[in-house]
Amino acid sequence: MPEKLLVLQRFDSPLGKMVMVARNNHICRIDFETLSYQPFDSKALERKGLRIVEQETEVLAEAQRQLEEYFGGKRFEFDLPLAPEGTTFQQQAWQALREIPYGETRSYQQQAERLGDARFARAVGHANGRNPISIIVPCGQESQAAGIGNPLPPLHARMKALVRISSPIVVGGPCPVTTVVSSSSV
Repeated sequence: MPEKLLVLQRFDSPLGKMVMVARNNHICRIDFETLSYQPFDSKALERKGLRIVEQETEVLAEAQRQLEEYFGGKRFEFDLPLAPEGTTFQQQAWQALREIPYGETRSYQQQAERLGDARFARAVGHANGRNPISIIVPCGQESQAAGIGNPLPPLHARMKALVRISSPIVVGGPCPVTTVVSSSSV
């Protein structure tokens, strides 16, 4: 797959239509298609010289399979090649998210401390909010839906549903989603 080629696949999840994008056989974006604060904009990508084709690939089919298992309460970890695009700091913040054991809670301040400086708590929260691979790399929407933080109104119902999906009571097992809470809530 050439560097300038993005492969896109859409699928219907229990929470709405999702879009997955791969580049060089690595997932670079998974999100809800109608996410209002960071919409998928194929025209903007094309203006950057990226070519987009919509088709199923092995890596995107596997991502869909794992997400369907997650939504069905049968998957608690993901095993996919990831390549989210972001700044060096964002990459570090997202890596710190992946290192939090499932079902455990960390504040933005604790995550910033893990990165080397507790004063970066707000920057960590901002980086988490720009995470292009939602659900697979949890970004804090679970804690916001539980009343912590202030999600955008259109996202609130979807966030609450993610809390229900990730709840050990609903799926009968360990919580498959890592929760990150704002420093003011701990």
